[in-house]
Amino acid sequence: MKTLRRLIYRQVLISVAVVTLGFLALFFFFDFLDQIRNIGKSPGYSLQFAFLIVFFELPGHLYELLPITVLIGTIFVMAKFAQNSEFTIMRSSGLTPRLALQNMLALGLGFVAFTAVLGDYIVPATERAALEIQSQYLGRSQSVGNTGAWMKEADGVHMKIVNVRAVNASGHLQQIRIFEMNEKGQLIQQWYAQQGQALNRTGIWQLEHGEYKKFDYIDDAKINQTAQNPVQITAATFDKMDWPTSLSGDMVLAAAYKPSHMSMVDLWKFSQHLKANDQTAQRYDIEFWRKIFYPISCLVMVVLALPFAYLHFRSGGITLYVFIGVMAGISFFLLNNVFSYAGRLQNWPPLWSAAAPSILYTAISLMAFTWLVLRR
Repeated sequence: MKTLRRLIYRQVLISVAVVTLGFLALFFFFDFLDQIRNIGKSPGYSLQFAFLIVFFELPGHLYELLPITVLIGTIFVMAKFAQNSEFTIMRSSGLTPRLALQNMLALGLGFVAFTAVLGDYIVPATERAALEIQSQYLGRSQSVGNTGAWMKEADGVHMKIVNVRAVNASGHLQQIRIFEMNEKGQLIQQWYAQQGQALNRTGIWQLEHGEYKKFDYIDDAKINQTAQNPVQITAATFDKMDWPTSLSGDMVLAAAYKPSHMSMVDLWKFSQHLKANDQTAQRYDIEFWRKIFYPISCLVMVVLALPFAYLHFRSGGITLYVFIGVMAGISFFLLNNVFSYAGRLQNWPPLWSAAAPSILYTAISLMAFTWLVLRR
């Protein structure tokens, strides 16, 4: 039985590796062509740095592609075994459906572990390295939409709303706006800085080249109730200023980053920060649970491919079945994205939004496997 297991594992791993390398080579080629256009636009940005950026982006592509390449590679091997009657010989040698399912689950768990480590540790580090090179040589920083990243900090009495237009991987901030409100919701202080630096260890932002405004309101009892509250504004400019805050540079990066490029720890911390400041965190909660269930999709793909070993093929029929399997895998990812967006729009529980597609397709795969075993 160990010989059969080694044969299946070796064939699947080789097939998955070949498919994955083919996809990565295609992405590498197109990304490299895109980066070549930037050579010469900035002093010091050479072919070497263009190659490094493309290289650092490969783990992200691998993380996104791995479940579908696992599906394609495993379906091809299972269908090939069935077409050459090799799986029939394995079944005659004692490979029962239960043992076949156990072996494939063990192989799938290996892919799950690799995908989890890749997405939670390697991809965030390489994405940040690519961002550092882009910000250093191309002047590009990570930003969100047209208005930048918005954050809120409350100390029980006053509330501070912070807007950062862009931030790079080293915590350098651009176009910073800070608004402080009192318990009545009145604006009492305002800061604007062209740039700054978030120091994670000290809990201080160093603001540079900006303006500070203070708003002093007259007591309501001293004015006519029909008139608007008079306010006295004090303004001053500064070259450098330290602003104490609990918002770290990592939190700013978390607000600016795509949630899919964040680690589970960063997603959890930022989600808790949003909840502590009465902000909606559903987007990050859904992404947190997707981060947990996405590697499990590799296990779903392996189980989805196993029924193909129990089919009977005629010459030339393998291509059609492989195509059907690939379409089933693509439909899984489409449904996964649909549930993610629908969960945010319909306010579904984050755990359900992330887990439903995996549970559904696992059930379908197991039913197809059971039906083929009983029928065949």
